[in-house]
Amino acid sequence: MKELLERMKILVVDDSAFMRKIITDLLKEMPDIEVAGTARNGKVALEMLNDQPVDLVLMDVEMPVMGGLETLRKIKATMDTPVIMLSSLTNKEVTIEALASGAADFVEKPVNLMSIQDEWVLDFHMKIKSVRSRGKAVSNAAEYNVQPQTVTETSKQVASARLATHIRALVIGASTGGPRALLTIIRSLPAATKVPIFIVQHMPKGFTKSFAQRMDQETNIPVCEVEDGMAIERKVYLCPGDYHMIIKNGKLSLNQEPKLHGTRPAVDYLFNSAAETYRRNLVAVLLTGMGKDGTKGMQQIQANGGYTIAQDKETCVVFGMPRNAIEKHVVNEVLDLDSIGRKIRQIVG
Repeated sequence: MKELLERMKILVVDDSAFMRKIITDLLKEMPDIEVAGTARNGKVALEMLNDQPVDLVLMDVEMPVMGGLETLRKIKATMDTPVIMLSSLTNKEVTIEALASGAADFVEKPVNLMSIQDEWVLDFHMKIKSVRSRGKAVSNAAEYNVQPQTVTETSKQVASARLATHIRALVIGASTGGPRALLTIIRSLPAATKVPIFIVQHMPKGFTKSFAQRMDQETNIPVCEVEDGMAIERKVYLCPGDYHMIIKNGKLSLNQEPKLHGTRPAVDYLFNSAAETYRRNLVAVLLTGMGKDGTKGMQQIQANGGYTIAQDKETCVVFGMPRNAIEKHVVNEVLDLDSIGRKIRQIVG
């Protein structure tokens, strides 16, 4: 029990003294959090990390002497410390590259530092909470009160489910850790796809376009950020930030209905509409992420005869969304990330 109460040590790295103060003040308001130190650039941060390991690094993308991306790569080369990037829209391409290089997530810097919105603070706290258990005594199983055998038993229970011989579409949902997982999957795709692939990744407005472009560079299959009313072709479609995406009358429709599970876009909107459209000829994949988004959609897909896959605990950055779906018995197969890539290649090729 003593280990479960251990405080999470965080290093804050930003070249702005004002920004460092804002972040540290916010962290001090969080329970079980300790600001282990601050650094004005990546070089200083690496020196501090060599002397005193921490549980999480919050780091600016753009800094003098040594920037965030270079520092991140050096951290990941020698240690498994989670890193959340502090970013702005002007750094969106570098931010996407940081996610591809191993950053667990990113936080978009508030527009007005003198009047930070409560919603921003909540999102900031949730993202820190989402990675706090990785590699620590407070394990994912302990945090979510899930016994280790739950996943194994569920996998055995659903192993007999069958994949339809004719698949017409693939849907994917992801949150924290998703960008890197999606890039892994994208790289494993064949030269062409027989079916459309629809993706909802929890990501703020403005960053999804850069992420779609980054994925497009990694595969021969066209990848695009969705626009309202797009006709469905044999492509990869990424839902834009701040919109929900549904499939309706053979087209992709965007809306700004209220947030679901605290997020917009939400995976459940896509999954539910795809279940009605493609029924048993649909495959759904739920990747790493915190919370329960995607579970109800997976349930709807199963109810309509579709096939559902969840990423396993070992390869998730955060075993939240897959774990919740597995617990609710709406997952037909639990696979590691590489196996998911191979399975998707077989399905769409």
